[in-house]
Amino acid sequence: MNGAESLVRTLIGSGVDVCFANPGTSEMHFVAALDHVPGIRCVLGLAEGVVTGAADGFARMAGRPAATLLHLGPGLANGVSNLHNARKANSPIVNVVGEHATYHIAYDAPLTADIQGIARPVSHWVGTGLTAPEIAGLGAQAVAEARKGAGCIATLILPADTAWTDAPAGPAKPVAVAPLQRAEEAAITAGAIALKRGGAKAMLLLGGKALLKRGLRAAARIQAATGCQLSGQSSNARISRGEGLPDVGRIPFVIGSALDYLKDLSEIVLVGAKNPVAFFAYPGKPSLLAPEGCGITPVAPIDYDLDDALERLADALRAPANPLLPPRPARPGLPGGAVSLDGIAAALAALLPQDAVLIDESVTSGRSIYNVTAGSADHEWLQNMGGSIGFSMPVGVGAAIASPERKVVVLTGDGSAAYTLQSLWTMAREKLNVTVVVFANRRYSILQGELKNVGVQNPGPRAVDMLTIGRPDMNWAKLAEGHGVEGVTVDDLDGFVKALRDAFADTNPRLVELLL
Repeated sequence: MNGAESLVRTLIGSGVDVCFANPGTSEMHFVAALDHVPGIRCVLGLAEGVVTGAADGFARMAGRPAATLLHLGPGLANGVSNLHNARKANSPIVNVVGEHATYHIAYDAPLTADIQGIARPVSHWVGTGLTAPEIAGLGAQAVAEARKGAGCIATLILPADTAWTDAPAGPAKPVAVAPLQRAEEAAITAGAIALKRGGAKAMLLLGGKALLKRGLRAAARIQAATGCQLSGQSSNARISRGEGLPDVGRIPFVIGSALDYLKDLSEIVLVGAKNPVAFFAYPGKPSLLAPEGCGITPVAPIDYDLDDALERLADALRAPANPLLPPRPARPGLPGGAVSLDGIAAALAALLPQDAVLIDESVTSGRSIYNVTAGSADHEWLQNMGGSIGFSMPVGVGAAIASPERKVVVLTGDGSAAYTLQSLWTMAREKLNVTVVVFANRRYSILQGELKNVGVQNPGPRAVDMLTIGRPDMNWAKLAEGHGVEGVTVDDLDGFVKALRDAFADTNPRLVELLL
């Protein structure tokens, strides 16, 4: 077998069974190996940002890495934006990036680039094969590197000649990954003391896997014992919500609201989360959001065993094993009439299917949806942790492939959606159970607000024009249909409710454009 086949067999043996791909000439032997070695589902994306974002979504829902296949330096560079988001979310991913044959690199052909230099800022590990026999071992190491801690990005650079040359040793065995590190007993004790001292003015700030079901059940015990507040960070990779779980707040994005959210706290205890920081710097506003004098107690960073840390923290507080949770809010009634942000939130909260996966890149139009969906059917909430837009539709592709039995609901603004609209084609091709909701306000509304936040007063027509995406208006229903997805445009809440009902009843991809 050649190096490419040895790598594919190694990936399969190491538990990688999905490859999101946008290949080129230098990857053809890897493509051929994917074709004749059974065991990996190949998913084509028409743009690399779709490929890398899909790998992020898959990792968040499956809890294990998929592979990407990218073409040389420019292909990797096209996917960097969503690799940045995936890195911030600690999503495990194995990138396979094709390279020119080793002997061809010296001639500086048009696609020659510093692939390692492009990869390093968005990778925890970068490896380059130089001979066919070493490719399989590097592949096994890449998977192990991706599975370390909370999840890492590993990038393996595959020169074309190492892919087509014989590799007589065949595939490599999987590389074992060390178990997650446990929090120090002193950190558990310090966290318990801080929570007891703060009481209702203490916050248990959670991140990473602490926001999934097992961790949240332990957090509910801690809240019952201390009266502390429970919160996630401003953005979170995944939050479980529903029956038997406590309601968890989120630090608001807007700095004024974030400061107000935290202003009365005397203690913040961190489990899988960081000291709260503003998304941007603003004139006259702090970078760190905790109030002056508030104690910050780290218990376990995101790469630690967070479930274990929370359960030990609950035990240290002698918390009840089965705390009584406050009643869940009722689902709102179905709205009608003119479009309003509260009405949008109510419609989604009322109709959200059981076990849905909701991917939120709604930025401004959907800010109230999280709170209103506290009483909705059980669901998972995924957010953009890196802040680079064009995140949600690709992540929806990967989430749907990882969880085909669940309805995936993508909430996005028209500005964000335009970055990776090719995702719609992959949704149609793979017949994915995804509903995309595009909030079409014809502008970068978030940036118009940011102008004011940074102190720009009375912006002129050229500044406003740079933040407006009309003239011409994009027609998202037609864009969807052009990519093979059924689309509809609505301009009031009655139409929105009907469109959501129809989309949620269908297992094929659909797009709903809501004009604001």
